[in-house]
Amino acid sequence: MSIVDDQQRPAVTSRTVVPMALDTAGVISAAGVGLRPLADALRRGLADGGEPPAAGEAESYPPLALRPADFAAADLLGAKGLNRLTRAEHLGMAACAVALEPVPDRSGTGVVLGSAVGSSAGVGRFTRDSFVQERPYMVNPSAFPGTLMNSVAGRTAIRHGLTDANATVSGGPTASLHALRFARNTLVAGHARRLLAGGVEELSPQSAWAWHRAQALAPGTALGEGAAVFALRTDPDGATGEGPLALVLAVETGFAAAGPLAVGRRLTTCVRNALARSGVGAADVAVVAPGAAGRRGWAAVEERALRAALDGPDGPDGPDGPDGPHLLRVQEVLGETHAASAALQIAAVVARWHDPHLDTRGERAALVTSVGPDGSVGCAVLLHPHADA
Repeated sequence: MSIVDDQQRPAVTSRTVVPMALDTAGVISAAGVGLRPLADALRRGLADGGEPPAAGEAESYPPLALRPADFAAADLLGAKGLNRLTRAEHLGMAACAVALEPVPDRSGTGVVLGSAVGSSAGVGRFTRDSFVQERPYMVNPSAFPGTLMNSVAGRTAIRHGLTDANATVSGGPTASLHALRFARNTLVAGHARRLLAGGVEELSPQSAWAWHRAQALAPGTALGEGAAVFALRTDPDGATGEGPLALVLAVETGFAAAGPLAVGRRLTTCVRNALARSGVGAADVAVVAPGAAGRRGWAAVEERALRAALDGPDGPDGPDGPDGPHLLRVQEVLGETHAASAALQIAAVVARWHDPHLDTRGERAALVTSVGPDGSVGCAVLLHPHADA
């Protein structure tokens, strides 16, 4: 794979749009389980349900760590077979269970999940045991499956009887967008009738201390966990319920390796290409959910890129401008959730559009963006379910 600078990459001007219908959503976050608690938290600007780890393990975590409140995997999955599974597997399987609940026919359904490393706690514990046990091979063999990056998707498919495409995509903060892009290509190619796609991230002492020691979080940003999974289809005959929650018009990803300025330019190009492919103008973007707000130094890079893409560097209609789109700063409410962040940003947009306390019928389109510290960027364009395609 060759990496080319965005200056050498021609802008996309047109392409036939194959929208994905987002029929259902399974969301587990610091706000609780489902879209309604998430909508309430976003409206208040605070996830009341978010709580630190239990008192018995609080000393293992640095400050500002949040777990989903009132979440027990057994409540959604039943208690059988959960004892030896990782926290990431609990989150992913439970989110998929919520997304599948309204789906009467699961035939032709697969799963694509974005992840960072799978279970950081599982990898950390297993690796440590290989050093501290009397012999390196004196480890618990039943813990090994949880160290694999694709363990969540594999366990989910087995638990819920999903027999079609099964994939795990790693990509840091952009992992969920890569998963949605993979899902779109798989659906368009006819390799599945419906896909559960999204991202999952667990909170563990290993990952929390890594974030804390690296000082990678913006001041006041909590480290969170969660999962968001969406039932997606391109087949108009596969509708579930009264209609889609939203339409996913485009998912674009890219990479720049030459520092923050190049990363910002690459994100600008990525957004412009996604809008062009969607047939959506910058003026149609009524909601923007940026992904780098919780990471030190990258929020400004993302904001400049969005201003350049939507309205130029100083225009009044860019993000935070007086006439600009509404900003959903999801990380301020749910914490930094790394591989699940883009999926939770999409869930936040869907929750806003279906919040009975808000009138969002005039919000035609939304833009979700993500920036990774390695130079990866991505975005997704969503269409309001009541807007004209």
